[in-house]
Amino acid sequence: MDSRKFKIVRARLDKTQKELAQLLGISIKAIHSYEQGWRKIPHHVERQLLFLLSRVTGRTNTKKCWDINKCPEARLEKCPAWEFQAGDLCWFINGTKCSGEAHNSWENKMEECRTCNVFLTFFKNEQGIITNE
Repeated sequence: MDSRKFKIVRARLDKTQKELAQLLGISIKAIHSYEQGWRKIPHHVERQLLFLLSRVTGRTNTKKCWDINKCPEARLEKCPAWEFQAGDLCWFINGTKCSGEAHNSWENKMEECRTCNVFLTFFKNEQGIITNE
């Protein structure tokens, strides 16, 4: 996530810099730095922002990721999204096995998620924020 998208998400959440800092448990100086592009936005902050954005959109997928992706039983048994019955939040949960293996980093996970129908459907009205464009 870049500084421009960070600002868009903050506006979409209708939060001041101070309110967002409190919500994320970070300093207001960090918020300033992210928005000015002086510091790279850490993955844990991006993850929290996407989660908060998902709550603002109010969308939930009626179909779960394992149905959409037609996951085989063997993959489901090892997948945390299945274990916690969070098929609409698979993008939020580390260790999911969408391509058959757990991702080795949040960055790699999000690269795949940003092209996934589950993620794209969930954030249907937020395309400019969640995609890498």
